[in-house]
Amino acid sequence: MAPGEIVDLLVVGGGVNGAGIARDAVGRGLSVLLCEQDDLAAHTSSASTKLIHGGLRYLEHYEFSLVRKALQEREVLLRMAPHIIAPLRFVMPHVSSLRPAWMIRAGLFLYDHLSKREVLPGSRGIDFRRHVAGAPLKKTLTKGFVYSDAAVQDARLVVLNAMDAKERGATILTKTRLLEARQGEQYWDARLLSTATGAVFNVSARCIVNAAGPWVANLLNGALNTPAQHQIRLVKGSHIVTKRLFDHNHAYIFQNPDQRIVFAIPYEKDFTLIGTTDVEYTGDPSKVAISEEEIAYLCESVNRYFEVAVSSEQVVWSYAGVRPLLEEEVANPSAVTRDYKLELKAEPNRAPVLSVFGGKITTYRRLAEEAMEHLQPLFGYKKAHWTAHAPLPGGDMPNADFAGFLKQFQAAHAWLPAALAERYARAYGTRAAQLLDGIRDLAGLGELFGADLYEAEARYLVRNEWALSADDILWRRSKLGLRLDADAVNRLSAWLAAQQAASLTPPKTALHA
Repeated sequence: MAPGEIVDLLVVGGGVNGAGIARDAVGRGLSVLLCEQDDLAAHTSSASTKLIHGGLRYLEHYEFSLVRKALQEREVLLRMAPHIIAPLRFVMPHVSSLRPAWMIRAGLFLYDHLSKREVLPGSRGIDFRRHVAGAPLKKTLTKGFVYSDAAVQDARLVVLNAMDAKERGATILTKTRLLEARQGEQYWDARLLSTATGAVFNVSARCIVNAAGPWVANLLNGALNTPAQHQIRLVKGSHIVTKRLFDHNHAYIFQNPDQRIVFAIPYEKDFTLIGTTDVEYTGDPSKVAISEEEIAYLCESVNRYFEVAVSSEQVVWSYAGVRPLLEEEVANPSAVTRDYKLELKAEPNRAPVLSVFGGKITTYRRLAEEAMEHLQPLFGYKKAHWTAHAPLPGGDMPNADFAGFLKQFQAAHAWLPAALAERYARAYGTRAAQLLDGIRDLAGLGELFGADLYEAEARYLVRNEWALSADDILWRRSKLGLRLDADAVNRLSAWLAAQQAASLTPPKTALHA
C-alpha cells in the first residue's frame, strides 16, 4: 500500500476470524489491511482439534442455535474447500453408566435433522463384533453409534482465506503489530511495527476490526483505549499425537465420567490425534503449553476404551491453544458457550471499531458475514453475501469432487510418487499446478530437505503463503514437522535464511558489475 493511503478496514488479527472478515470485506469492494503480530494462524486457529463439526456435545447445553449454524456451515465449507476439508465418520462406543442409549439416539437424531444434509451420511447404530471400529476397543464394548462430521487442515484454512483476500486486493502483513491507534472523527490513525524489519509506519482506517482472539480485550483496553463491553474467558485446550493406534479411517468420540468427551482421530496417515482438554487459563496466550496432568488425562481417557493402553512415552508431539470464549456464570469450562458476539462501537463523530468475542473455527465464515452486516450501514456497500458459493484457493473443483480431481492430477503428473501427489493435491488443490509449473521430474523439484519436502514446495510457500520460518512451513502450512529430523530442519532454516538474504540484496547492474 502507498504511504498515506486510507483504508476502509484495518483488521487486527490473522486468525481464522480476521482472515475471514478480510476476505468477505474486500470481496464487497472495501479496501482492507490485515496485520498479524506473528504468523497467520500462529495461535488459537492452528491449535484446534482439526474438525469442522456441529458440536454434538453442545446439544446437552441446549445450544441448538449454535449447533444448527455450525451444521449448516459444515456443508458450505465442504464445498468451498474440498481439498483441505474431508468427510469423517465418528464412532461413539456406548457406555450405559455415562449416558443412556435413548439419550444418544435422541441427540444423534437432532444432529442429523437440525440442518439439511447433502454431502454427509446420517447416523446409525453399530455392532463392534462386526464393525471394523471394534477391533482396537476393549471386548466389553459391544455396541455403539456412528455419525458424520469433517476433518480440516485448520491453519491452511486461515492461509487460504488470507490468500483469497490478497488476490481480491487486500494487503496482508504478517510479523506486524499494532502499537497504538488514535480515534478521530472520521479515521483511526494507527501506528504499526514490522517486527521483521523494525520499521514503524502509520495507517489511517475508517474502521478497525479487532479480531485479536485471546488478545481482544487487551487490545481494546490498551492500544485502542476503548473499554470492552463484553469479557472473554480463556480456556486452554491441549492435544497429543501418537503413532497410529488403529488401522481404519474412522475417528472415535469417547465419553468420560466427568461428562467431557475426548476424540481419537486418524491424523496425517501415520498418526493418531487425541484431544482436547478444557482448563481455565490466566497466563500469556503466546506461552501456552500442555501440562503433564493434561497428557495423563488424555491417556487415561482413551485407555478406558482401547484394549492396548496409551502412555505418555508414546507421545510424539503435543500442542495447546487458548480459546477466547465469552465469559459466562458457569463453573465448568466445558460448558462455556462456543458461540460468538460482535461488539460495534459507532458513536457520533468517532471512528468505529468492531470487536469479535468468542467463536469456533466451523462458524468463522458466518461470523464474517454477520460482521459485514454490522458494518453495512457505515459503508453502504451494495454487494450481498457472496462467500458461501466462492471456493477458496485450490478448491475450484467440479462438483467439489476431490476424488475425481486427485485421479486427474495423478494422471497428469505420473512422475510424482503417488503419496506425494496425494499430499500436494490435499494441501494445495488446483493450486498445485502453480507449485509444479514448469517441473517435469523429481530432479526439477530441487533440494530434498527430508521426508518429501522439496525446495519447490518451500519456494511456493515463501512466495505465495507468507512462510518465513521453518515452523511456518513444518507446523502450519503443513505437518511435515512430524517427519523431519533436526538436521533436515536446520537445512531448511539455512535455505530460508539464504532466500531472505537474497531478497534483500539489490540485483546487479552494469554499474555494480
